[in-house]
Amino acid sequence: MMGGGGGLLWWLIVCVLLVVPFWRLLPQYGIPKYVALLAILPLVAIILLWIMAFREKFDGDIR
Repeated sequence: MMGGGGGLLWWLIVCVLLVVPFWRLLPQYGIPKYVALLAILPLVAIILLWIMAFREKFDGDIR
């Protein structure tokens, strides 16, 4: 029997898939990269996406 350890594995994979892109992108918008750890929470991830969508990058290059 597996014992349900697979659920934890999937949760860790999803967390990594969420945190890594935010970790790399947030500093470009003047937000500390450690805030990316909060992206595990769905509401925080949505808020961060909205902030990034409507805020210009600090290096002056919008896209």
